Amino acid sequence: MADNLSDTLKKLKITAADRTDDSLEGCLDCLLQALTQNNMETSEKIQGSGILQVFASLLIPQSSCTAKVANIIAEIAKNEFMRIPCVDAGLISPLVQLLNSKDQEVLLQTGRALGNICYDSHEGRSAVDQAGGAQIVVDHLRSLCSKTDPASEKLLTVFCGMLMNYSNENDSLQAQLINMGVIPTLVKLLGIHCQNAALTEMCLVAFGNLAELESSKEQFASTNIAEELVKLFKKQIEHDKREMVFEVLAPLAENDAIKLQLVESGLVECLLEIVQQKVDSDKEEDIAELKTASDLMVLLLLGDESMQRLFEGGKGSVFQRVLSWIPSNNHQLQLAGALAIANFARNDGNCIHMVDNGIVEKLMDLLDRHVEDGNVTVQHAALSALRNLAIPVVNKAKMLSAGVTEAVLKFLKSEMPPVQFKLLGTLRMLIDAQAEAAEQLGKNVKLVERLVEWCEAKDHAGVMGESNRLLSALIRHSKSKDVIKTIVQSGGIKHLVTMATSEHVIMQNEALVALALIAALELGTAEKDLESAQLVQILHRLLADERSAPEIKYNSMVLICALMGSEPLHKEVQDLAFLDVVSKLRSHENKSVAQQASLTEQRLAVES
Repeated sequence: MADNLSDTLKKLKITAADRTDDSLEGCLDCLLQALTQNNMETSEKIQGSGILQVFASLLIPQSSCTAKVANIIAEIAKNEFMRIPCVDAGLISPLVQLLNSKDQEVLLQTGRALGNICYDSHEGRSAVDQAGGAQIVVDHLRSLCSKTDPASEKLLTVFCGMLMNYSNENDSLQAQLINMGVIPTLVKLLGIHCQNAALTEMCLVAFGNLAELESSKEQFASTNIAEELVKLFKKQIEHDKREMVFEVLAPLAENDAIKLQLVESGLVECLLEIVQQKVDSDKEEDIAELKTASDLMVLLLLGDESMQRLFEGGKGSVFQRVLSWIPSNNHQLQLAGALAIANFARNDGNCIHMVDNGIVEKLMDLLDRHVEDGNVTVQHAALSALRNLAIPVVNKAKMLSAGVTEAVLKFLKSEMPPVQFKLLGTLRMLIDAQAEAAEQLGKNVKLVERLVEWCEAKDHAGVMGESNRLLSALIRHSKSKDVIKTIVQSGGIKHLVTMATSEHVIMQNEALVALALIAALELGTAEKDLESAQLVQILHRLLADERSAPEIKYNSMVLICALMGSEPLHKEVQDLAFLDVVSKLRSHENKSVAQQASLTEQRLAVES
């Protein structure tokens, strides 16, 4: 065969120059046969023979051999090492010209050749881009879209595949296709050709490609993609096929408008059915599908409108079904159930309804099952739900009397930052304006010591921030001397002083208010710690800094006045010439700041 092939290649060079179609055709058939028998070896021979440049001259619309030449190029471009040589031999421009042909076989083989050259090849894509190939193919898709004869469907499949290879994992080429309006055409294709498995699959892969791009979501939202995908999803029996639809649904469902369309198209019912079918199976693919379906369900609930539509005033069958996941024995369903509740708990009305209807007890039972060696993701999700439910004022007392703080405190020993973070947030929400609960927690030495420890969790900014905020909240909401003493004894003062320098105004403010209460109620107890934490110097900096927010300046001055009752701190205030800084603030544009500056100035003048 090798000799035969060498002879064929030599003969091809000569006949190509003469353009004698009959003998040319024989040579091309011979090459195609050799490629069928051993594609790689034949391709290497073709590359070594220098015949690729000859192919460029054979790619002419009038010739009867054109389709065969394009077919040979499509075959050799299946090999990665042949793609750049095809570009270098100048094959792209004549191939793109052939996309204007009226001959279906020429179009088919040209689409294959360009698609294979583009596969995983930056050079191939770039050359097709420069030659303007994508636009011609998009136009073909548009004009062929409604034709359902087998030849047209085959051509559509090849063109979809070509665009997919052209734009795969390349944001700028994907954006180019989106600007050419390919999305509505592909959605229409999917609707018309849903019986054709190969074409449907190509459309799905193309959607998966494009859906990752943010700019595509708006275009998708203006089509009936949701309806088409749900229709297709309902038809799929095989796991692999459903998986393909899932891979398109997930990125699309990140868009709120599409979330709502998917809910209206009945996706949720399909997902709930899958959960029901797969919940007791221990087959690997069923477990994976259960996870995908329940995750997607949770994602749909992240949209405000789609969530409210499914909540249906707490009477919705979907909401009820999700509730039944929480007591389930399946960890994935427990997780999805708790996350779904956290998503339903995004407005006061829903939260109040759920607390009144016993959701808190269900979540506490779930947490109880995960205290010892529990599942961290389930712990995190259940705490997230409780935190959200604790936001409305009317829910706080109900949740406190239901024993939520005790349930949450069981996780105080957790070493997992995500769990620590949610635990802190839940406690902070619960004690907001609840003096008794704040006092009870603030006198809990174990809790306060753990908070002080977490205030130093430099690797976990979220945990560190939440610990500081809870320390401050315990003081602000309890206004209790005992709480302050517990925090002083546990070494918490220095953290509150550091918190006053936070980059977040809300945290600075919370710290300053807590420190002012400490100074008003227990200055003697905290005096040493305030001094060693250099509070006075920090307050001077905050007042002198023009970037400090008005409320920060105001509360810093209130705190300065409160500190005057301590001799050592009073001395520090005098040494730092606070009068100069404060007198400048009398003309501050904020009236409260200006008034407080006058009062503070008088106080400083009297005390000096």
